[in-house]
Amino acid sequence: MTAGGSVAKSAAALATALLWSNWLLPRLGLDVRGRTGANAGFATGYALVFDSRANWWSVRGLRCGLAPAAVVVAGYGAALTGAGVRRRLREFADRGPDVSLTEWVAVHIPIGTVYSEELVFRGTLEPLLDTTFGSRAGLLFGAGTFGLWHIHPARAAGDSVPVTVAATALGGLVFGLLRRRCDSATAPALLHLAFNGGGALAPQLAARWAHRSTR
Repeated sequence: MTAGGSVAKSAAALATALLWSNWLLPRLGLDVRGRTGANAGFATGYALVFDSRANWWSVRGLRCGLAPAAVVVAGYGAALTGAGVRRRLREFADRGPDVSLTEWVAVHIPIGTVYSEELVFRGTLEPLLDTTFGSRAGLLFGAGTFGLWHIHPARAAGDSVPVTVAATALGGLVFGLLRRRCDSATAPALLHLAFNGGGALAPQLAARWAHRSTR
């Protein structure tokens, strides 16, 4: 592929990801189960169209991702030991979707979020950007696009868009660095799962802790 063709393909991949998350998916009017299926289907098709070149599954990636994921899980556990942190976490206990916590953590986070986002970004877009612009620029472009991917979700949740974009771009930077260090998308997928799964479980655990203490 020529340099111009590679740039055009990268631009198309960037635009497609952002149009999906911030324009097309919201207009489909799907419930949480529909969004999970749609996101997974989009990510799979995206990887096929834009020729995913990531080492998606590897033992090295698994080993490399377990340690940072364990640190995140331990961090959530440590946070729950503080009464002040538990009070803050309880404020988010009622922000989950209209499905059971088990379904949310076991199905929608791993498939609708982690699989879909890691296949799109660390599995497909960032390797393409690395080839086109170089590793450093690819990392920065990929992380920035990951932040912008969350514009509509932030609006739908009533969260600050600038804060959400900045926070998720920082997360994308960490995930991208981990993919490069471990040469596998497995590692950032594990870390992503730990962040999101812990973020869903911690408020519920804090609320249940408070309920037990008042009985």
